[in-house]
Amino acid sequence: MKSILRALASATLSATLLAGAAATSYAAATPSPKATPSVGAEQGSLTMTVDKSQVKAGDTVHVTGRTKGLKIGSKVVLQHRKNGKWNTLKAETVVKNGSSYAMDAKLNTKGAEELRVQSGDVSSPSVTVTVL
Repeated sequence: MKSILRALASATLSATLLAGAAATSYAAATPSPKATPSVGAEQGSLTMTVDKSQVKAGDTVHVTGRTKGLKIGSKVVLQHRKNGKWNTLKAETVVKNGSSYAMDAKLNTKGAEELRVQSGDVSSPSVTVTVL
């Protein structure tokens, strides 16, 4: 009786493994779908300019820009790169009629500050401001 159960279990295991191998080879032969553009590229774009490329610590920099594909009233935040990560600063505004935005930010940390603006998944190219 035990030998019959072992033989049955062995046959079931073999059939399962063969079915899995067949499915794997079929999946490998099936072409994968093409990559889709990033979400940010579909949603819009942001530009960013600053009024000064060099400021003293504690001074304010005026940030302006235009948007494309973002809704009026969308929140725009200013970020800086610190230790390889983008962190949001205490400067934000909304997209106005005409698809523009403007905000002021106080920069306190001396050195080169890499800045960008972000709205949802859409980010602008970065701009560097030197803080003295």
